[in-house]
Amino acid sequence: MARTSGPETRAKLIHAAEELFAAQGVDGAQLRDITRLAGQANPSAVQYHFGSRAGLLDAVMAGRLARTEQVLVDLAYDPEADVHGLVTALVTAEASELRTERGRRCLRVSAQLSHESGVRARTPHPTLAGTAYWALIERIAARLAADGLPEPLLLERLDLALTVVGAALADRARQYLDGTEPLTGEALFLADLVETTTALLRAARPRSL
Repeated sequence: MARTSGPETRAKLIHAAEELFAAQGVDGAQLRDITRLAGQANPSAVQYHFGSRAGLLDAVMAGRLARTEQVLVDLAYDPEADVHGLVTALVTAEASELRTERGRRCLRVSAQLSHESGVRARTPHPTLAGTAYWALIERIAARLAADGLPEPLLLERLDLALTVVGAALADRARQYLDGTEPLTGEALFLADLVETTTALLRAARPRSL
């Protein structure tokens, strides 16, 4: 077997993890299967390069986030936009992962981690700290606060909205990967996802408040 460098081995393990985490689940995929798929003879390769399953998962998500960050930069969206405009930027950036097989797999992985973003505690997951993506989330939260939505309800809605977006895109990614014909074209799907998510966030306050 040809020798590979540390960075090459890391890249192979990340690619294998993306495939198996997407197909078998973040908790279901076995590290030994990831190591084997990456072509590594050392059964401890994941621990050596990433420290743990969590470290490998963070590496997968870091790569996915780096691509999303670049799309956000290229979008040059208006930071003073209303909720609809900000949600449009969010969905557009996230949906860019639908363009490639790798991105589709990563959408299926990240949807499993939607509640780990740190939104409910306003403390970003380490991979999100200081990112344009987190700044966008904070801007959406600020618009909702300006509408008078109480903080606990605001954070629950925002977390739910991110979960909805993640689940919808992950299901679309699954259809593409499986060769299933979607019910709607991609442009209509994304436009409706923006409208649905915006409506969720801007829904009237419960009458009991």
